[in-house]
Amino acid sequence: MVRVRPYAPADAAAFKSLNLAWIEQLFDIEPSDLAQLDDPQTVIIDAGGCVLMAEIEGEPVGTAGLVRGHEPGVLELVKMSARADLRGKGVGKALMSACVTAARDMGASRIWLESNRKLDAALGLYRAAGFRELACGEETPSPYSRCDIQMVLDL
Repeated sequence: MVRVRPYAPADAAAFKSLNLAWIEQLFDIEPSDLAQLDDPQTVIIDAGGCVLMAEIEGEPVGTAGLVRGHEPGVLELVKMSARADLRGKGVGKALMSACVTAARDMGASRIWLESNRKLDAALGLYRAAGFRELACGEETPSPYSRCDIQMVLDL
């Protein structure tokens, strides 16, 4: 069974490795990635966001973060990942549900994200959660060269 809980400092290595696994498989690591992956406590959490960890039997198997900064009431969903051998087992769905709950608890009115059309499973998860597509750059320019889709969920 998948359990989602808040990030703890001991999760730093898992947070980074879970995300590097999917990014390096398809894309180049960019400076914006490294800032979040190297110091999620300072860059995400201390800046008013949150990081969630999914675990099975106490082992971290997925992660997602919510970052403040674009505009009041809007959080950005970042660094959502699930261990490759567990994809399709409900890790992403559990993380998405926990992110929506956390965003509401944080007073957000919207969740915004950037992605890439190569990530079919992720886009399916986002659409199933109610995210709608924006043209990339329509609302906010992306710091990622891999971004070719932006999506938003009104809460």
